[in-house]
Amino acid sequence: MQKLIEKAEILIEALPYIRKFYGKTFVIKYGGAAQVKTSLKDAFAQDVVLLNYIGINTVIVHGGGPKISEIMKKMGKTPTFIHGQRVTDEETIDIVEMVLGGLVNKEIVTLINRHGGKAVGLTGKDAGLIRASKKVIKRPSPETGTDEIIDLGLVGEVEEVVPDVLVGLERNGFIPVVAPIGASAEQETLNINADYVAASLASALKAEKLILMTDVPGILDSRGKILSTVKKKNLKRLFDDGTISGGMIPKVQACIDVLKNGVGKTHIVDGRVPHCLLLEIFTEEGIGTEIVR
Repeated sequence: MQKLIEKAEILIEALPYIRKFYGKTFVIKYGGAAQVKTSLKDAFAQDVVLLNYIGINTVIVHGGGPKISEIMKKMGKTPTFIHGQRVTDEETIDIVEMVLGGLVNKEIVTLINRHGGKAVGLTGKDAGLIRASKKVIKRPSPETGTDEIIDLGLVGEVEEVVPDVLVGLERNGFIPVVAPIGASAEQETLNINADYVAASLASALKAEKLILMTDVPGILDSRGKILSTVKKKNLKRLFDDGTISGGMIPKVQACIDVLKNGVGKTHIVDGRVPHCLLLEIFTEEGIGTEIVR
């Protein structure tokens, strides 16, 4: 009987959060180990379906870089990266679209539907969801001392989001699953960083939360302790002293951008922890780092 009472107490602890977030939208970037390990994939899908059934709208944005590299190698192409960005020629963009928009996207859709959800797969090209432009990266030239432009090929950045298709799907109880591919004004297909796509969709939807699933516990201080809450005004110091570095930089920058654009709160959570979404959203302590205004 005591175990049953403890289960009831856990549900009651979640009640204020369920009441607060009913009818709100969460945008979730899904990637890393949670997208690879079977038990974590199932836990993620269960979390998303539960959120949907209690009245929280979820929009999923996924990556798939390792799978793209795997397929490229099978097709005799060597993946090339500059500043962490995949160099994407015309042959590679076909592979990217095939893997992200087809193989990976439909696997996630099937997974969610298997657990009782109603997921629908999209790319940014569907219904004009994401208009993008080619991304330009500059670096100082050691010969001339001036900036030189690095050509990444068909790599894009978000110019505009038209979220009508997402709003329509949410209104009818569907769970959009979005692959980070957009189209330019000339209808050229462009590969876009999934973190930035998630941030752009959250901003356009004025989402309650942007949640980025990673393979680290969150933002760690110099002693390796998780910073459970960080205010936006304190982030510059954390950048300057190296607390935020490497792959965490684009994720935190995405969080900063959405807070400026009206998103309520952002979270960086460890996708290696089963049911990390529920633990972060419905418990007082949480398990990752929340970045707030």
